[in-house]
Amino acid sequence: MSPTLLSLAFALALAASTLLKFWLASRQIRHVATHRGEVPAAFAENVTLEAHQKAADYTIARARFGLLALAFNAAVLLGWTLLGGLQLLNGWALAASQMLPAAWQPMGYQLALVAAFILIGGLLDLPWELWSTFRIEQAFSFNHTTLRLYVTDMAKGVLVGLALGVPILALILWLMGAAGTYWWLWAWGAWMGFNLLVMVIYPSVIAPLFNKFEPLADTAVKARVEGLMARCGFKAKGLFVMDGSRRSAHANAYFSGFGPAKRVVFFDTLLNKLDTAELEAVLAHELGHFKHRHITKRIVMMFAMSLAGFALLGWLAQQPAFYLGLGVAPNLAAPNDALALMLFLLVGPVFGFFVTPIAAHFSRRDEFQADAYARAQASGPDLSSALLKLHKDNAGTLTPDPVYARFYYSHPPAAERLAALAS
Repeated sequence: MSPTLLSLAFALALAASTLLKFWLASRQIRHVATHRGEVPAAFAENVTLEAHQKAADYTIARARFGLLALAFNAAVLLGWTLLGGLQLLNGWALAASQMLPAAWQPMGYQLALVAAFILIGGLLDLPWELWSTFRIEQAFSFNHTTLRLYVTDMAKGVLVGLALGVPILALILWLMGAAGTYWWLWAWGAWMGFNLLVMVIYPSVIAPLFNKFEPLADTAVKARVEGLMARCGFKAKGLFVMDGSRRSAHANAYFSGFGPAKRVVFFDTLLNKLDTAELEAVLAHELGHFKHRHITKRIVMMFAMSLAGFALLGWLAQQPAFYLGLGVAPNLAAPNDALALMLFLLVGPVFGFFVTPIAAHFSRRDEFQADAYARAQASGPDLSSALLKLHKDNAGTLTPDPVYARFYYSHPPAAERLAALAS
């Protein structure tokens, strides 16, 4: 592998993906703006012009903001790689590690390099996150987060990240240096075990750090939901209501956990917006994903893709051209494992972006299957009514650009979804 060819391939992939994202976002903005003035005929009886225009304005505002963020992120990625940013950071981490005892220097250097990279990346992203939350979401009356709550959440997130991330990162880096030629297989096993552990502990250990979860108190809703789960042969550890309204007006419901630790969680905003029959239909949709084993298939796919990724990293980490072609000189007197890992995580999404429409296609197929299951187990009209309410309350556009939707949408556009439920 030639460093020059790799540099060229990366530059071309970055340019192509950035231009494609710009083109798709521009199509979305134009299409939504063009159809802003009139509610689609299929929704004319249920959606007001005011609600339709709010959804259009919200979609356009987010898309325009996304264009700015896209340009910024592409420049940052180029700065980290071909323009030498990671090389400079690596030099600093090597120098800083010399202050550690000799036995601690190899791992200390690598952890310091990754920590500094994450810190700088977080600081670069922070203004964009603040603007999205406190300007865009605030302007459309979706944001309920105070600055104090935002800072508290961020502090908790950092602590959780340190508690969970440092041990698994140190383990993977140690395996990269000590487990021989097939270190990537051992690292993949450790990473999968870590992910399964997080799935198990998330509902009862991690999530309560950020939100309050109360047992579902509405007896009518509880009886309806328990009856549905009994019909579907589904067992959960409990039914809970989450205080989602503390942060946002957006509504949702989800399953969390893994195996016997599964929980059914309703946002309090969802309970305030949907009636009992609609809630049952929404939950039946989620149960449809389990009935068709969509969750299991996604986990298996994640396992397979991560195995392929670790195997590819195992090969690339041994190629000097991998470092040189991406703007970094490999270390001669220190391990290169952290460098290889960061370069892989930086450039992998650039090449992986082009399979986005394939993943989106299969996700939409799964959503149609889950809708069909909900129609059979609960009520198609109630699910349609619930979806329409959520579209209006979340300001989801009813007129997305077809090409944009085919490329990105993990859920079918509202018109297609409601038409399928009515057929």
